[in-house]
Amino acid sequence: MSFRVLVIPEDPTYNGYIVKPLAERMLAEAGKTQARVVLLTNPKLGGIEQAKDAIRNRLVVAYRHFDLWLFLPDADRAGGLDDLEKQMTTQGVMLLCCATGPEVEAWLLAGHHDKLDCGWKEVRTHPRLKEDLFEPFLARHGDPRRAGGGRDLLMQTTLRNYHGLLELCPELKELEARLRQELAAKNST
Repeated sequence: MSFRVLVIPEDPTYNGYIVKPLAERMLAEAGKTQARVVLLTNPKLGGIEQAKDAIRNRLVVAYRHFDLWLFLPDADRAGGLDDLEKQMTTQGVMLLCCATGPEVEAWLLAGHHDKLDCGWKEVRTHPRLKEDLFEPFLARHGDPRRAGGGRDLLMQTTLRNYHGLLELCPELKELEARLRQELAAKNST
């Protein structure tokens, strides 16, 4: 029986190229090499409040059959995630949330921090990471001919040093530990 995982980004248009391969790798590292990972595109979400509302009210009917939901928003407005997880548990959904600092694009940049014009600490605290750091990086190192501007290839490079990514982004290391704990608990029942 396959393990089905729903990955919920704030907006799948570009974030999907980052969060879906990341989830696939993390699940493989946690022992679920054959997991079926689906990126939520229906309904198409457009921001954290819309995503939280959809998780609470609309997704349960269509996606309850998934074994795990991963909600991976930007950290800038990501309050209340613990409560959201608890609420979904009462509805029979295993939801794990992981907010990135400051935005999901930082996870991709972690594999390319040597190509940036600033230090990693600045990346993690930059108030306009996407506009001031990520978009110029993507223009220089991406591929405008590809869907997502080359985010897929850049993320593949980041994931080649998966353990380095976890060191630079401790929230991902914590997410993997929580995932392993949930999987172990599920396997013991």
